[in-house]
Amino acid sequence: MRKFNIEGLCIPSEDYMVNIDDKLKKIIELINLRKYFVINCPRQYGKTTTLLCLEQILKDEYIVASITFEGIGSKSFETEENFCLRFMEFVRNSLFLANISDEYKEAWFNKDVSDFAELSYHITKMCKDQKIVLMIDEVDKTSNNQVFLDFLSMLRSKYLARKSGKDYTFHSVILAGVYDIKNIKFKMIKEGSYSLLDTEEKMYNSPWNIAAEFNIDMSFSSRDIESMLKDYLSENDIPMDTELISQEIYDYTSGYPFLVSNICKIIDEKLNKDWSEETILEAVKITTTNEYTLFDDLVKNFETYKELYDFLYSILILGMHENFNIDKPIIKLGCMLGYMRKENNKVVVSNKIFETRISNYFISKDSSVTQKER
Repeated sequence: MRKFNIEGLCIPSEDYMVNIDDKLKKIIELINLRKYFVINCPRQYGKTTTLLCLEQILKDEYIVASITFEGIGSKSFETEENFCLRFMEFVRNSLFLANISDEYKEAWFNKDVSDFAELSYHITKMCKDQKIVLMIDEVDKTSNNQVFLDFLSMLRSKYLARKSGKDYTFHSVILAGVYDIKNIKFKMIKEGSYSLLDTEEKMYNSPWNIAAEFNIDMSFSSRDIESMLKDYLSENDIPMDTELISQEIYDYTSGYPFLVSNICKIIDEKLNKDWSEETILEAVKITTTNEYTLFDDLVKNFETYKELYDFLYSILILGMHENFNIDKPIIKLGCMLGYMRKENNKVVVSNKIFETRISNYFISKDSSVTQKER
């Protein structure tokens, strides 16, 4: 029996899922064009599931090396040699079930590679006459290390050399994470792990300015949500106006994948499968008061970025109006983290659930300050 899943990777045979075929087709178009690009989405936005679906589709035409930096550990980023060895090991392991020779798989790990120059040559040899798509998930989990930026620079150099016919390298590279690669340096500076080298160096200089623009909306529309509800009804004999219910869920979540699935899961498992507008409101109330990793990250980000705290506080508590300008760093950051969006050329909180949760957080902080003053 399938369930609504809010705990990481979704599998079609085990979980109810939104039909994302149209999004996948657009991504595959970029891959076929040999593009390097970044899938930037907020936490719990379906990035890992999307990469898995891509891998399943691509494996008949490409060699797919799909790795993740989740839990890789800081030791892997202490030196170039450590990183090179771990990277090759990850690629080799990711090819374990691929329909290619065992000799080629094992050749991906070369213990004699000790720096990026040697890794570059190794990649050249391994990619000659092969169409390899490299996917790296959770790239920002370890972006607090200069070694990773140097790795990106190496891949960038190889991409440019391939364009001029002077090198072989990965057919396509897909990086997935919350932070846009061009904002990784900004993140490192804010966390105190990187200092600008000189007055000429810019905070937003990107080691990945070769990336193709990625304009595919990864949020769910009401129609997307309805596709999941119809799939649910195929296994459950329950009365439901799928069009009405999907629109109601969208109105509260603005299509944020985790929030959509969470509301559905609560109704299915805790509210007697009563798919009504009143029950959706009850599920929203439960969502805004329960503890989730998503909201833990929200608080952590507010504690890390005081200017983000102050900006949203001025909007939600003080009632200020801010014009939307994506070139303003704090607005760009808020949109990247999934907390802000544009509406009528103004900055608004991205969905009603976040608006309630963030407002409650601000009020509780104000209350704590008042009690201390007493």
